[in-house]
Amino acid sequence: MSNLVIEKLLAKTRRTDLPSFAPGDTVRVQVKIKEGDKERLQAFEGVVISRSNGAQASFTVRKISFGQGVERIFPLNSRVIDKIDVVRSSKVRRAKLYYLRSLRGKAARLRDVE
Repeated sequence: MSNLVIEKLLAKTRRTDLPSFAPGDTVRVQVKIKEGDKERLQAFEGVVISRSNGAQASFTVRKISFGQGVERIFPLNSRVIDKIDVVRSSKVRRAKLYYLRSLRGKAARLRDVE
């Protein structure tokens, strides 16, 4: 009985406005940033290198900023995320792309879906 109650609560908090995306896709995540009493949107664009599913689903986005690799983990159902845009889809053969951390430049490119 309690599992049914938990599932109903999770269904209420689950986001339905987000597009479907997979590891290897380049996404632009619009994040809500609060500065004092103001709120603005900041874009974080990079490659999705992992995605975890379940009740507390999350995904990791990696980008290169000024020659330095930056990774950010986003909870999928968070209110911090305003919008997710899929910029490019790539063909990958594994679910976790952690090997991209050790690659630089052209070696870190992924093959686009035709």
